[in-house]
Amino acid sequence: MEDVKNMSIATKAIHGGVSKEKGYGSLSMPIYQTSTFVFETAEQGGRRFAGEEEGYIYSRLGNPTISLLEEKIALLEGAEACVAFSSGMGAISSTLWTIAAAGKHIIADSTLYGCTFALLNHGMTRYGVEVSFIDTSDLDQVKNALKDNTCAVYLESPANPTLKIEDIAEVAKIAHDFNKDIKVVVDNTFATPVLQKPLELGADVVVHSATKYLNGHGDVIAGFACGTAEFMAEMRLFGLKDMTGAVLGPQEAFLIMRGLKTLALRVPKHVENAKKIVEYLVSEPKVKKVYYPGLEDHPGHDIAAKQMADFGGMVAFEVESREAGAALCNALELCTCAVSLGDAETLIEHPASMTHSPYTAEELAEAGIPEGLIRLAVGLEEADELIADFKQAFAKI
Repeated sequence: MEDVKNMSIATKAIHGGVSKEKGYGSLSMPIYQTSTFVFETAEQGGRRFAGEEEGYIYSRLGNPTISLLEEKIALLEGAEACVAFSSGMGAISSTLWTIAAAGKHIIADSTLYGCTFALLNHGMTRYGVEVSFIDTSDLDQVKNALKDNTCAVYLESPANPTLKIEDIAEVAKIAHDFNKDIKVVVDNTFATPVLQKPLELGADVVVHSATKYLNGHGDVIAGFACGTAEFMAEMRLFGLKDMTGAVLGPQEAFLIMRGLKTLALRVPKHVENAKKIVEYLVSEPKVKKVYYPGLEDHPGHDIAAKQMADFGGMVAFEVESREAGAALCNALELCTCAVSLGDAETLIEHPASMTHSPYTAEELAEAGIPEGLIRLAVGLEEADELIADFKQAFAKI
């Protein structure tokens, strides 16, 4: 369907991509639960391995179920192509290993998902990649950090867990003016393509933990990277095939396609609920500070209003101490104490001891992550009932 590119994100999520399944008229793309694919002749197999003929060889290199999902995600992000992975970290590590090499330099924001921070700070540096952690919301820091061997600028916006906002367009312009070959990589997990399109803002690569909003049901681990067809082909044959082997399975691809059908309905509900809860949290005496891009005093609020369609379903707030945060999580009855986000259920966690535990105390402070910070992934329950749960929990601490 050629004109689907010009249709709404809801229609793209449902009808995007070209199903190769013609034999039985299946409405849903079947799960091709196979490791390998049969060649009609030995010569055909040779042509496919040589890249002279399109077709499937082995599910580590491609699978019809996964291919359709990749086409859908590329459409949603406005990308030429997409590669699917078995986790968000598979997508991130495959992307960075495709870009970087020993002797190269990566600029990364200091506020990142804990495992991304660990990959950059403890992993890639072990193999001769230099990494500079800066505040990419400070454009002067971006300019000053660029070097002749810089190959990538990596950031999240909104960032995990403080919802810090970076000006994606300005960061991309600065990096590309310095060297057009620098890849600007943006993790768009918190915003989703419903709310933000980093490629349209000038980024080169978008990565996702599809475990979160894209799947939306808390039953799949997956990731995606989107960008040019040329770079995605390199990623598939090097970053995925050779470096990480983080291959998504067809069962998981099928489940994500099921989840995508309601993405355009779910995200606005997450946002609506988040705004109501933020309004309550701002008035709660036991909350020291609320972090949400929709608040006018949130750093980067104006930038978020410019580059996002709305402010998202993620909220963070600060209580008096780590102990108070634990007591609150334990007192909640409707909200669930668990990591992850984007599920139907509202999930709450303590970043310093959970998702961001790879950071030292000093690194947490440098990234602006207080010990008493709580991250709230607002779900799809009724907002008034969630607020009532918070009220009873705060009354107990």
